[in-house]
Amino acid sequence: MGNSKSVSLSKDLLEELKLNTKYSEEQLCTGYQTFLRECPSGRISKQQFEAIYIKFFPDADPKAYARHVFRSFDSNSDGMLDFKEYIMALHLTSSGRTIQKLEWAFNLYDVDHNGSITKKEIQEMVESIFNMISKEDQKNLPDDENTPEKRADKIWDFFGKKENDKLTEEEFIQGVMDNKNILRLVQFDQPQKVQERLNEMKH
Repeated sequence: MGNSKSVSLSKDLLEELKLNTKYSEEQLCTGYQTFLRECPSGRISKQQFEAIYIKFFPDADPKAYARHVFRSFDSNSDGMLDFKEYIMALHLTSSGRTIQKLEWAFNLYDVDHNGSITKKEIQEMVESIFNMISKEDQKNLPDDENTPEKRADKIWDFFGKKENDKLTEEEFIQGVMDNKNILRLVQFDQPQKVQERLNEMKH
C-alpha cells in the first residue's frame, strides 16, 4: 500500500483519499511531498511514531499508548504507516464523523483484533492512558476513577458486563452514543501540541 516510491500520488489513491477525507487534491499532493521529505522511505515506523509522543511527554511514559494508537491505524499490520494510513489517521482524529471515531476507539481497545473487547483489554488501554496523565492531574480525578483499576471497573460496569464477558463493537458504539459520559472515560484527548506536530507533515 501507499505508493512509497513514486514522486506523486497515483490517481486511484488520490481519488480514494479525496472521497474519504476532508482534504482537497492540492492539500493531498502537497502533503505527500512533505511526507516523503520527512520519511524518504514513504512510511513511518512505530519507533518514529513513538518518538513524537516521547518528545512532548518527557515526564510521562507515552510508549504504550503510542503503540496502541499506531496499531489501530496500521490497517495492514505491517508495522509501518504508509501515506494512506497516515492521512486517514489525521482525518479521523481531527475531523472524522462521530461514528468513525467510535469505530476507531473500538479498534483501539480491541487489542488482539478479534472483534470483541474483554475487561483485560479495557484495563490495558486505561493503564496506557493513565501513563499519559501527570501525577498532579491524576490527583484531581474523581475518587471512583483515580486509578486505572477503578476506571476500568467503572467502564465495564457501565456496559453491564460480568468479569469474563465480552463487549461487541455494536454494544460499544451504542453504549457510548447513548451516554456521552462514557466517552470521557474511554478516550485520551491528545494535547494540541502533539496534533500540531503530526499535522506539520501536511504543510
